[in-house]
Amino acid sequence: MSAPVFAVVGHPNKGKSSIVATLAQDESVQISSIPGTTAKCRYFPMKVDGEVQYILIDTPGFQRARQVLAWMKARAATAAERAAVVRQFVKTHRNTGKFVDECELLDPLMKGAGILYVIDGSRPYGEEYEAEMEILRWTGQPSIALINMIGHDNYIEEWRAALGQYFRIVRVFNAVTAEFHKRLELLKAFGQLREEWQAPLSRAVKILEEDRRTRRQRSALRVAEMLADMITLNVTKRVSSEEDPRSYELSLTQKYKARLRSLEQKGRRAIEDIYDYHELKSQEREIEVLDEDLFSLDSWNIWGLKRRQLLATGAASGALVGSGVDLAVGGTSFLLGAAVGSMVGGASAWFSYNRISDVKMLGLPLGGTELRVGPARNINFPYVVLGRALYHHAAVTRRTHAQRDILSLDNATETASARSIPEHQRKRLEKVFTRLRNTDDGSFDPALVDHLAGILEGVMEETDRIV
Repeated sequence: MSAPVFAVVGHPNKGKSSIVATLAQDESVQISSIPGTTAKCRYFPMKVDGEVQYILIDTPGFQRARQVLAWMKARAATAAERAAVVRQFVKTHRNTGKFVDECELLDPLMKGAGILYVIDGSRPYGEEYEAEMEILRWTGQPSIALINMIGHDNYIEEWRAALGQYFRIVRVFNAVTAEFHKRLELLKAFGQLREEWQAPLSRAVKILEEDRRTRRQRSALRVAEMLADMITLNVTKRVSSEEDPRSYELSLTQKYKARLRSLEQKGRRAIEDIYDYHELKSQEREIEVLDEDLFSLDSWNIWGLKRRQLLATGAASGALVGSGVDLAVGGTSFLLGAAVGSMVGGASAWFSYNRISDVKMLGLPLGGTELRVGPARNINFPYVVLGRALYHHAAVTRRTHAQRDILSLDNATETASARSIPEHQRKRLEKVFTRLRNTDDGSFDPALVDHLAGILEGVMEETDRIV
């Protein structure tokens, strides 16, 4: 099956390039508010695993549609002659310096490309559009009209009335805010334009849905790896017995926080790459706020669990630790370990000092001190990291490739935070987090990360559906 080809045409500066960027999922498409940015046709294949599903052509805008139509009308006596006259127009004026934009945009249509006619539904309808719509009708190619909303005003109904007279299908489609399912619905509408397109576009929809699931799986694994690295992270420094270890506390803490920030930023870039956002920009202020919030009281309240959830989770986690004490003494503690563990389950251990000088080997003191910062023992810490990761993932998946603004991550929502995770999933997560927290040397079983990724995939799927 050959891949369907669609030429995106219309008036200058009405969002044609934005439509192409969104449907091709390609951030390399040039988008500008300056009319005439697109001077030549550019072809953008939509590929999944190297296989082309469909091709979009970004075209220049009509410049002198009324003059072009007048030329054509003077040479076409009947409707049967119209397509041939359009072809004659392109052949006559190609490479002459006259009607450059019209020749450029009409050429792919006369080679069989379908028509995606784009208008701005936030601007009033005007008669000047009728000439270019009539020209497109003369080509005889299957066509669909897209009402793209660039501004805030709404003239959709008057546009519908006019467009319906020229195009078989009329759809409202905002290139900047179109959700994934909206894009799939548009592809299905394309299949109605030409019979031979139905099968390849139906197949393309299924492939894109499977591709979306695969990207979510990869994202879940990457977030799981990031979580494991951040939960088990610690930095250490050995000092001699003559030095005061407390004098290194501030510098080592700063190093620990910087490493946490680096791990989180690395995780974010990986998620953005998974969804083909390789040039995504974030404002420095927002990144700094997020970095500071990671260690601030406000961030715990926003991103972590509520107090009731935290107490319940802390008790469960502490009981798991305490049960280990009971087992270690053969049950003779009468489950006292589990009770004590429940009481202290949420304790944080940011600093630990291993006094090597207090340890003797063969009766000889080793000497010196090792200062350690981390890992974070607070049971809410993984949920802070996870909540931020869920929000970032949701923001990326909601984004279209037509958006060229700064990615904003400063609007915390309940649905994309750890608070929205159902209790049964939270319990499964806590079992994994407990095992990671109890890892002393910073290493962990890769199978544990895979298990965590499986849980996160379900959480992400539910979050994507809600947000």
